[in-house]
Amino acid sequence: MKTVKIYSTPTCPYCIRLKDFLKSNNVEFENIDVSADQAKAKEMVERSGQMGVPVADIDGEIIVGFDRARISQALGI
Repeated sequence: MKTVKIYSTPTCPYCIRLKDFLKSNNVEFENIDVSADQAKAKEMVERSGQMGVPVADIDGEIIVGFDRARISQALGI
């Protein structure tokens, strides 16, 4: 099983869509609320090179935004 981390905020509509997509495909993930954790927000910016959410980290592959095709490919679903 792949390790999936989602950097998100509670009010971001694309974050909600991404998490709903993962749940509907039975993909377990760690949700990181970057609005409440400044250290994780900094980590996200360093890893993705930008400040927008959502950011998906799938076994080290960074995907910015809710890019359903890339996420599906990275997860093999």
